[in-house]
Amino acid sequence: MSFSDLINAEKPVLVDFFATWCGPCKAMTPILHDLKEEIGDTANIIKIDVDKNQKLAASLKIRSVPTLVIFKEGEVKWRQAGVFPANELKRLLQENM
Repeated sequence: MSFSDLINAEKPVLVDFFATWCGPCKAMTPILHDLKEEIGDTANIIKIDVDKNQKLAASLKIRSVPTLVIFKEGEVKWRQAGVFPANELKRLLQENM
């Protein structure tokens, strides 16, 4: 499944644009894991390494990591750089169900 297929889905998709060398990105991993356990299949969560996907990151103008983006049906619904708590991300995903 391509990135385009994923973000054009009917249910919301939270994309974590990260880098392996980024400390705050590492802090997001357990937060996203806990969030996925809470929300189950109501939304997708994917991680994209900006160093391995430079063209995609450039096309979306990802300038800092971590950058979190919520897509629904191909449209950006929310976007923010930084570390966020699971409860805030859950609320944002629920707003876009």
